[in-house]
Amino acid sequence: MIFTDKEGATSRPSAIDTRRELVDRVITSSLFSKSERLSSLLTYVCDLALNGRANEINEQKIGEAVFGRPRDYDSAIDGIVRTQASRLRQRLDLYFDGEGANEPIKIVIPRGGYVPFFELRSPTPMAVPASAASPIAQSVISPRETPQVGRRRSGTTAVAWSLVAILSIAILMMSLRNLGAFTKAQSTRVAGHPLWSHFFQPHQITTFVAADSGLVLLHRMTQKETTLTEYLSHDFGREMRGLSPERTEEILNIANRRYTSFVDLNTFRRIQQLPFVASGKLEVKYARDVQMNELKQGNVILSGARGANPWLELYEPELNFVGSNDGAHHTYSFINHNPQAGEPAEFFVSEADPKQRVLGVLAFLPNLDGNGNALIVEGNSMAGTEAISDFLFDDNALLPFLGKLRKPDGTLPHFEVLIEANSVNGSAGPFHILAFRTHL
Repeated sequence: MIFTDKEGATSRPSAIDTRRELVDRVITSSLFSKSERLSSLLTYVCDLALNGRANEINEQKIGEAVFGRPRDYDSAIDGIVRTQASRLRQRLDLYFDGEGANEPIKIVIPRGGYVPFFELRSPTPMAVPASAASPIAQSVISPRETPQVGRRRSGTTAVAWSLVAILSIAILMMSLRNLGAFTKAQSTRVAGHPLWSHFFQPHQITTFVAADSGLVLLHRMTQKETTLTEYLSHDFGREMRGLSPERTEEILNIANRRYTSFVDLNTFRRIQQLPFVASGKLEVKYARDVQMNELKQGNVILSGARGANPWLELYEPELNFVGSNDGAHHTYSFINHNPQAGEPAEFFVSEADPKQRVLGVLAFLPNLDGNGNALIVEGNSMAGTEAISDFLFDDNALLPFLGKLRKPDGTLPHFEVLIEANSVNGSAGPFHILAFRTHL
């Protein structure tokens, strides 16, 4: 439950101080101490909120004050605030699930806005409803005061419980009456999303295939890529050719470990949190455990570069932008098979690039048997895959793009889009679209 001041009331200084101390603990934690951008963003919005200036918190001002954008910059084109706010929400969740698990108060920045709320985590008496203009916790009854309050109210306990029972019955009846309407509204909401409506329907299962990071380590050490056939048969003889038995054993010992990336885990978590994903309709599998038949039935989401998810090889004949890794020269390319006017035949990035550019492709295709859909979330690196994930879950960027692709009858064609971003300490910065294709 969220606690706020009553309209016109002033919070006790001690309550505000407690929340300032919480902000200080968060930004000095291991999750935030090396991320100056996220710490600055959190400090900025919390300072304004705690100073009673929550009405001044908006995307334009955050872009100017925190990220150094000019006063007249176009936030519809430059999505840095939306991107960083999304990352801040994720990092806050990680903090309060880990280092801050024992914090009595939690900082929450609801989606769709940037005003922080301070949510009391332990059970307490009912407080005043939340107010966006005053996101500071309301004072509550302390344990020391509770016995006296209980004695004063003892004479009305029976009446109170009677009212509770009556209200409970009324609420139950209303809930049952509106259940059909709620279900219909949820179905409409799913059907209304031009992309996710293809992946989450009551009769379908969607499988998320997480990348095999152990395979990436093998490629790093051998400077060679693995084909899908080799991956399925677990035959790495070609990659190990010329190495000593001791070195071969060492590399295989590492490659056989079951690793996946944090980016993949976070992408799966974000899909899970979509409001229309029904229980039991989304499952996750490690790339090494997938069977061919699973890609022929139902829907599938494949995450990671081809070197981490060899199953992408099956979809490459349908793609215009195909990833290719040159481990010897530390470059990664997306081959542009049919360049349009002004486009290069190859989009590439290098580990030596001082700007640390990253690339990624989001592709919406039919599954292998054509009876479902496949979604490819492919980056040249973890930051590249993260950039695609950020685009995928940012409806402010995704929906206008999909709107441009719609057919005259309103349906969404299969497509692929190539995105570029910058890596900031291993994480994706603001993204922009380089090129896209629609499929017949």
